[in-house]
Amino acid sequence: MIDVEDLVALVVAYNPRTNTDLIRDAYAYGQAMHEGQMRHSGEPYFTHPVAVAAILTEMRLDDATIVTALLHDTIEDTKASYSEISQRFGRDVADLVDGVTKLTNLQLSSTETKQAENFRKLFIAMSRDLRVILVKLADRLHNMRTIKFQRMEKQIQKSRETMDIFAPLAGRMGMQWMREELEDLAFRVLNPEGRSSIIRRFITLQRETGDVIHKITKDIRLELDKVGIEAEVFGRAKKPFSIWRKMQEKGQGFSRLADIYGFRVITDSEEDCYRVLGAIHGRWRAVPGRFKDYISQPKTNGYRSIQTTVSGRDGKQVEVQIRTRQMHEVAEAGVAAHWSYKDGVRAENPFAVDPAKWIQTLTERFDEADHDEFLEHVKLEMYTDQVFCFTPKGDVIKLPRGATPLDYAYGIHTRIGDSCVGAKIDGLRVPLWTRLKNGQSVEIITAEGQRPQATWLDIVVTGRAKSAIRRSLREEDRERYIKLGRELARVGFEHVGKKATDKALRTAARRLGAQTIDELLARLGSAQVTARDVVGTLYPELAAAQKGDEVSADRAVIGLSADQTPTRGSCCQPVPGERIVGITYRGQGVVVHAIDCPTLVEMEDQPDRWVDLHWHGGLHPAIYPVTLELTISNDAGVLGHICTLIGEQKANISDLHFADRKPDFYRIIADVELRDVEHLHMVMTALEADSDVADIVRIRQGAHREREFRRVERA
Repeated sequence: MIDVEDLVALVVAYNPRTNTDLIRDAYAYGQAMHEGQMRHSGEPYFTHPVAVAAILTEMRLDDATIVTALLHDTIEDTKASYSEISQRFGRDVADLVDGVTKLTNLQLSSTETKQAENFRKLFIAMSRDLRVILVKLADRLHNMRTIKFQRMEKQIQKSRETMDIFAPLAGRMGMQWMREELEDLAFRVLNPEGRSSIIRRFITLQRETGDVIHKITKDIRLELDKVGIEAEVFGRAKKPFSIWRKMQEKGQGFSRLADIYGFRVITDSEEDCYRVLGAIHGRWRAVPGRFKDYISQPKTNGYRSIQTTVSGRDGKQVEVQIRTRQMHEVAEAGVAAHWSYKDGVRAENPFAVDPAKWIQTLTERFDEADHDEFLEHVKLEMYTDQVFCFTPKGDVIKLPRGATPLDYAYGIHTRIGDSCVGAKIDGLRVPLWTRLKNGQSVEIITAEGQRPQATWLDIVVTGRAKSAIRRSLREEDRERYIKLGRELARVGFEHVGKKATDKALRTAARRLGAQTIDELLARLGSAQVTARDVVGTLYPELAAAQKGDEVSADRAVIGLSADQTPTRGSCCQPVPGERIVGITYRGQGVVVHAIDCPTLVEMEDQPDRWVDLHWHGGLHPAIYPVTLELTISNDAGVLGHICTLIGEQKANISDLHFADRKPDFYRIIADVELRDVEHLHMVMTALEADSDVADIVRIRQGAHREREFRRVERA
């Protein structure tokens, strides 16, 4: 274990003005609080907080962060309290320790709903003080370094959590060295055979080719000497997990993988960076598509470098990063560079990012998303690299790799995204699913009245765009469900001789746990509740009476004289619950039409033939055929599944035939016998919600269409 004087010396090395008494006091207090506690390795527990503090000294962090590291487990694991730490070490330290304690208790690898909520808490803690996350990351790094002493199931759980959450978070914060070490430590547990095979191949490669890193480093220095540039050159082999990931992504074996070596050139000035780039490209051939200029377009976490890949010695591809010393400091520390010290004062690094602004860009619009959207947004934000595109005016828009013009549109403003109908890239019209590349100029074409389409969700990649599209689709569905629910409520109340007044609906909403009338109608329209449920909350006796004997077909329609017999119009196929009117025909009695049937237009000048009708308010049997057109997947078992689904809704298929056959889908026409309009809605909602149903339409004016389809089928 590092003793207190060695720890103080580590801090004094970069901050001579440190409060050494504060650090010594925290060291003594933490040691006393953890007295008698042991780690799984058998070491005193306090070795862990000291190791965490030592990791943070490598990032040259302030006294409060170092003291927090020494005390970060005291509130959770000892008799220490927030008030005692606040009184002894100050409120700033107490708040940081309390924040780390709360993060430790978050179960980030739990079920998705709880995981999303815990991620919210994680980002709230980050927004209050990012140093809490820095301590937590250092805590996780030391725990991973000593994970071999844990039970295997615990090792696997912690390693998976590290790989999925903490390593990407460290990378998103710009601390790439920590990300790589966390990934490699987790990889050692999750896939020890894979890691060992990479290391063995490295050893074999080195035996065959010699010290490639030394040779290429010497080559680069030689080229820089020729043009008189002073710079430091470093080379390294990439981490086993980084190589494994590239092998998986590219589907290539180790022997075919190119850029397994990385080199850094550290210069004195930005001008020298571009001179170095020219010298390297002048000596070796650049690999197309592998050049990125993060100096002119830095990442949001402050990262600046020129990155290029060239075909180096013996044709091996090597990645070269070129940056100044100040850029290098930020590249190593990431967002943590904001708190770093140099020679006793806060480092004046022009490239260090303000943590408050950084966290704002990361969490923008999180509050508007539900659990699934939030979790998706977080993971997208943490895992993606960026591309930089230009507006027609020359402004830069930063987007994740793989983004499309739709992501770009929503990146400008939600209104632009919602009304997008097309896009131009570098002046040429392109499909909305086109993947954007660095440096492209993008122009969005909009139109009034355009609304987001459900298919857009498969096109966009940013959490912001997905969230906005889903929100718009929900609002559109809600409006449709409210309209349908109002009609179903009217029918339901008319069945018992009542009217669906706002007062009645407001009372029913309250009794059914809905906040507003619109919420009740939306539930009714989306089949979450039935009209009979709504009526039953207000008039239970009348609703119970409706459950009596079924209404026979000869009593189904009210308003006919004794000598008149009703016939359902085949053109509109009205069902109980829909508004109807009768038209008299000589020798045919009365044909019943839905009030919106186009056939009625032809009868407007013959009012003497119209008969005012309405359906009986009782319970009707399922004997009224309605023609439905369904487009379903052409897969084994789908048709049987669809028929079963209709049967589960207590509906019977009286006729079914194929209207069209394609390799990927079928279009079928089905006559389904139904009880009333509410029954129709239940069947259509169940089918619409099924993943195998691409489209469903109720066919009105069905007599002509059915004959036409049958002719096609016979042909």
